[in-house]
Amino acid sequence: QVQLVESGGGLVQAGGSLRLSCAASTSIFMLNPMGWYRQAPGKQRELVATITRSEDTNYADSVKGRFTISRDNAKDTVYLQMNSLRPEDTAIYYCNAKLILNRLIDYWGQGTQVTVSS
Repeated sequence: QVQLVESGGGLVQAGGSLRLSCAASTSIFMLNPMGWYRQAPGKQRELVATITRSEDTNYADSVKGRFTISRDNAKDTVYLQMNSLRPEDTAIYYCNAKLILNRLIDYWGQGTQVTVSS
């Protein structure tokens, strides 16, 4: 069982920055890809960014140029640097990791709240 623990959320004014962290209970080298998703009130959960073991990245159009996903294999941690935050970025942000054994297994963190005030 893989546990993912997010941190770094909070309240920030529009235009500000936050950095989210996702610490895994196992080597993240096994987890591929890892990513961040978010869910705003009344909306479906959506992909924000993903990063593969080889550090290929993918971003939602709405965050391109503002958010950066990265990973530190030595610390078993994935980060999401969020700059130029907008009120529409307000959501609960979830860390996700995929593990492929004989089947695909999805792991989720408990989520961290990000609130951007205008």
